[in-house]
Amino acid sequence: MLAVHFGAGNIGRGFIGGLLSEAGYQVCFVDVNSEIVDLLNERKSYRVVLVSDQSEEKLVNNVRAINSIKDPDDVIEAIVNADLITTAVGPTILPIISGLMADGLKKRVEKTNKPLNIIACENMIDGSEFLKKNVYEKLTEEEKNQFNINFAFPNAAVDRIVPNQINEDKLIVHVEPFYEWVIDQSMMIGEIPKIDGVTFVNDLRPYIERKLFTVNTGHAVAAYIGYQTGLETIKDAMEHPKVLTAVEGTLKETGDVLIRKYDFDYDNHVKYITNIIDRFTNPYINDEIPRVARGPLRKLGHDDRLVSPAIQYYDYVKAEPVHLANAIVAALKYDFRQDDEALELQKKIKELSYEKTLNEVCGLKEDHPLFELILSKLY
Repeated sequence: MLAVHFGAGNIGRGFIGGLLSEAGYQVCFVDVNSEIVDLLNERKSYRVVLVSDQSEEKLVNNVRAINSIKDPDDVIEAIVNADLITTAVGPTILPIISGLMADGLKKRVEKTNKPLNIIACENMIDGSEFLKKNVYEKLTEEEKNQFNINFAFPNAAVDRIVPNQINEDKLIVHVEPFYEWVIDQSMMIGEIPKIDGVTFVNDLRPYIERKLFTVNTGHAVAAYIGYQTGLETIKDAMEHPKVLTAVEGTLKETGDVLIRKYDFDYDNHVKYITNIIDRFTNPYINDEIPRVARGPLRKLGHDDRLVSPAIQYYDYVKAEPVHLANAIVAALKYDFRQDDEALELQKKIKELSYEKTLNEVCGLKEDHPLFELILSKLY
């Protein structure tokens, strides 16, 4: 069995690629990093270290790689022969890889009618559908009809903290022991693959929002409040009383939304929040704040981790999301100079004002109570 995985970075190797290898797939990584690609082809394996009090090391075997810039025809051939395609490249890169993926899928339908699932394992809602949209933009109507018969783009929710790291061995990856990979089975085509560690469900939305509004929201709050407090790492932030209180208060608010919206068991969700906070405080996983906070324009989006639960708090709880509003304010003030989006955000605020930035970036209208709540904390 062949799995073609776009993205040979730490998430790709330390999470998705490792599970696929353990499930019996030969994993063919597709990437632009020549050094990583060459090392994967030389060694055919790499190490993954689960960092905790009792660190465990796993060897991931049966892997190879293709440089998509140097050898696009080889990528196309791999897609033709693939039993599964996955990605872990980041939301902004999905449109970039969609052209080569479309070329490979076009070639595939010329040679076989075998069904194929393409799963975007990204930190976003409906990532696979977003990838599909970008792929389909390269197709004729006839090709779209054929693709609808042969291919599926099931959405997925993924969760594993893989910190930024510099290792002497370029292939080794340090990851936290916890992980979650949930796939929407109702959107799949053909036989459901057997992959230990993957949960297949018929309704992905509760899992996506639980993860986004707990893990991603909590991480963002720790980063943005931590940055405003003058801290450098997530570990430092979670050890600071002000930041810890902000994270706990925010996750209480998002939890209130999730419990009401999806009828989650209260006690189980409280345990889930506690587990998330424990993961953030893992001393062996110490992310730098700028890495977690990067991309504030996306993270302040209407449907993302801060604004979306804040809006829904009004709908489901009928109260003001004070902690979420504080986090949004901190994100709006994020001005790290090595972050292009942070600089663009500050430029927008300076040129347009906070009010128009809330319209343009957050998708908030002046008559929404969240709009006024945020402004009351900015001025």
